[in-house]
Amino acid sequence: MFNLGIDVSKLKLDCVLLLETISFKIKHKVVDNSPEGYLILQQWVSAHIPQGEAWQAIMEATGVYHERLAYALHHANIPVAIINPAQLRLFALSLAVKSKNDRLDAVVIARFGAERHPKQWQPPSQEVRGLTQLLSRSEAIAKELQRESNRLEKASVTDTHAFVNESLTKSILFLKQQLKDIQQAIDELIQAEKSMKQDKALLETIPAVGDKTSTYMTMLFHQHHFEDAPQVTAFLGLIPVEHTSGSSVYKRPHLAKSGHSRLRCILYMAALVAITHNPHLRDFYQRLLAKGKAKKAALGAVMRKLVHICYGVFKHQTPYQINTS
Repeated sequence: MFNLGIDVSKLKLDCVLLLETISFKIKHKVVDNSPEGYLILQQWVSAHIPQGEAWQAIMEATGVYHERLAYALHHANIPVAIINPAQLRLFALSLAVKSKNDRLDAVVIARFGAERHPKQWQPPSQEVRGLTQLLSRSEAIAKELQRESNRLEKASVTDTHAFVNESLTKSILFLKQQLKDIQQAIDELIQAEKSMKQDKALLETIPAVGDKTSTYMTMLFHQHHFEDAPQVTAFLGLIPVEHTSGSSVYKRPHLAKSGHSRLRCILYMAALVAITHNPHLRDFYQRLLAKGKAKKAALGAVMRKLVHICYGVFKHQTPYQINTS
């Protein structure tokens, strides 16, 4: 199977077709990130590989810019693999690739497909896509509500025109209503989808996992296929990164912080609750502190443990038990 590495940006696609894996013979083409560009791309690949030979497209998860391409190729019965950016960065380091440009990124992506044989991507269901979109919209409105609230607070202590105060107040009321309406839509969507409803309820049997955490984790588990819990923690950027050489330590370990930043923030808040209200995780946290772990590092470990517990509950479809790990 031939591998097509695609570096995706908002307006264009840098595409590298790997023709030979030993000599790394390649073909390079740039097309628009548009339906017309996708057709040109398919015709170009077909013109450069033997008739009847299969090929797959490998791309990096880039927010929303890769989604339309992925769906278009999938509908054209072309295998698609979508790779976590953190995996690609590590792979590039293993190849000693230090330079960075769109063409070179596409080469690295194509080689990743040839050497690592990533799993074929399957589009999430319409319900999962809807949940993802609703949560994204809720986040955007919540940010705007915070900004408007900050503006109103500033206006209250300065000589601000009455119309501005009135405008801010109306805007805040409108945004609050929008958040309520979106939350209702989220609840209705989950209640109508049997598997998501069940998974959310199971996750909420874990002390410290409330409505928001269970909703986001349900979205994550239905949106992506994970082989094990460590894959989930790596995807979320919860793996500790160390900077050491021999016996020298240059920096304290810190979280990789790749992947879904919003879910990582939610898990952080859940971990804060867990070290107080979840006996299992509270004891785990205290043991780490007793061993000399810094509070921040120990809390990161609690976040990882919480993800492991969530994955175990989801995978085995059983409520949380104290000996779950």
